[in-house]
Amino acid sequence: MILASIIALLAIVFALQNAVPIKIAFGLWQLEESLALVLLLTLTVGFVVGLLVSIPTIMKREWKISNQKKTIVELEKQLDEHIERISSQRKRIDYLETNIQPRVEPSEANQS
Repeated sequence: MILASIIALLAIVFALQNAVPIKIAFGLWQLEESLALVLLLTLTVGFVVGLLVSIPTIMKREWKISNQKKTIVELEKQLDEHIERISSQRKRIDYLETNIQPRVEPSEANQS
C-alpha cells in the first residue's frame, strides 16, 4: 500500500512536470496528447499485460502448493499409523519376551 502511494505520488509529479503535448502516430491513427499521459498510459498497459501473462504461472504455483499440502497431510497420517503399529508391535514383543518361557527339547533334557 505504501509502495503504491509512492508510485502514485511520483506519477502525479511526473505528469505535472511533463505536460508538453506530443504527436503520436500509430498506423492510421494520429493523436496529440501530453507526454506524461502517454507515458503513464503505456506504463499502465504494460503493467496490465504483465499481470495477465503472469496469472497462469501464479495459478499453477498455487495449485501445486495446494496439492503438496494435501500430500503432506496424507503422509503425516500414514506416518502416525506406522508409528502406532510399531508401538503395538513393540508391546507385543515385550509381552512375549516376559510371558513365554523357552521350551526345552526332550533330547536336551536327557543330556542334563
